[in-house]
Amino acid sequence: MTINHVALALGILIGVVAQLLLKSGAMGEGGIVAQLFRVQTIAGLGLYAAAAFFYIVALRTIPISIAFPSVALSYVVVALMGNLWFGEAMGFAHIAGIALIVTGVVLLHAV
Repeated sequence: MTINHVALALGILIGVVAQLLLKSGAMGEGGIVAQLFRVQTIAGLGLYAAAAFFYIVALRTIPISIAFPSVALSYVVVALMGNLWFGEAMGFAHIAGIALIVTGVVLLHAV
């Protein structure tokens, strides 16, 4: 595993945390202006910038045809965390979709 693969993994993980913070910021009282100025929202946006930095580092040597689909793993983690932390429903279609995403990313990295 190269430093660029580590950067890709960090970008994905930081992006997941950013998304969870944005969800947390969206759940409070008040309108959109209040939501935008919540600590969770501001931290989430800042972490997205950090995730983009790591993604750019990863793109130095990882083909975009591999790197970008790999980011889909964040959908898997966010869906699972949404179910666990926020009580969001997860039915058969969600689970099947997650399985397809994981399968696709695994196949891309097997090439």
